[in-house]
Amino acid sequence: MKKQRRYAAAALSTVLAVAAALGAAAAVSSVGDRTKVLAIANDVPAGQPLTDADVIVAEVSADAALTPMPATDRASVVGKRPAVDLRKGSLLVAAQLQPGTGLGDDKQQVGVQVKRGQAPAAGSLVPGDKVLAVTVPGQGEQPTGKDGAEAPPTSVKAVVVSVSRPDASGAVVVNLAVASSDGPLLATRASSGRIALVRDVRSGS
Repeated sequence: MKKQRRYAAAALSTVLAVAAALGAAAAVSSVGDRTKVLAIANDVPAGQPLTDADVIVAEVSADAALTPMPATDRASVVGKRPAVDLRKGSLLVAAQLQPGTGLGDDKQQVGVQVKRGQAPAAGSLVPGDKVLAVTVPGQGEQPTGKDGAEAPPTSVKAVVVSVSRPDASGAVVVNLAVASSDGPLLATRASSGRIALVRDVRSGS
């Protein structure tokens, strides 16, 4: 009986040792089965070109459910414009990048800083929105027509490319795509801080 017990104990020890070895091998294999992919280092709004500083290389476990871009594609993504907002720490997926954003890539772009109250509330403007960039009268000015009546404000049609986060005063910078004939005009008006934005009706609204 004692010999049988010793044999049983030895056999159990062997089984446990083999199981431990297999477990360790599986763990090593799992750790080693990692791949280098691209991740986002900074928040990047839709339409804003990616810079080298915006993209980093990360190592993740291989997962068929994840389809991040491989690290070898890093050079090719720099300069491309994402079609959606990219958040710091997220993995970069090819579907987030398009040859063109569709947000006025064939037009001139003008950055317009608008004060609180001169554009829809934060979050109301998104890339792709059609807006009117309306010239706001200067202090003490009141445009009038020939008959003395108030003249309609002048405006430029534009498409929102990207919107910055509000600063401490609530002002935001909105990148607008406009026709080439309107770019210099809008830039001149924007430089004086006299632009207000009116969002057009969205399709399906």
